[in-house]
Amino acid sequence: MQTASQQIGCVKAATEVLGDKWTPQLLRCFANEEVVRFCQLQDSVGGINPRTLSSRLSALESADIIVKTVLESSRRCEYRLTQKGYDLLPIIQDMQAWSEKYAPTAA
Repeated sequence: MQTASQQIGCVKAATEVLGDKWTPQLLRCFANEEVVRFCQLQDSVGGINPRTLSSRLSALESADIIVKTVLESSRRCEYRLTQKGYDLLPIIQDMQAWSEKYAPTAA
């Protein structure tokens, strides 16, 4: 069994991945799609600056949450979740359920 300090450390580690603005929303986009393109993510999230989106995707790729594939024929990129990314989806879905239940501005 972990100590309280170890448990807080684990929460801190998860927050470092999920704590950036837009990251949970981006991950939610992968819940129903196996492969997602940059423009799909930008449209789905709405309001995200392309530079910010690129930065968040790079961070998720560095954390082994997503894999980026560059399609040479069209010069487009596709993004897929890794197993580590799929393991985050229940957390994102729980956040959504909590917000639907308690957040006053839930949509």
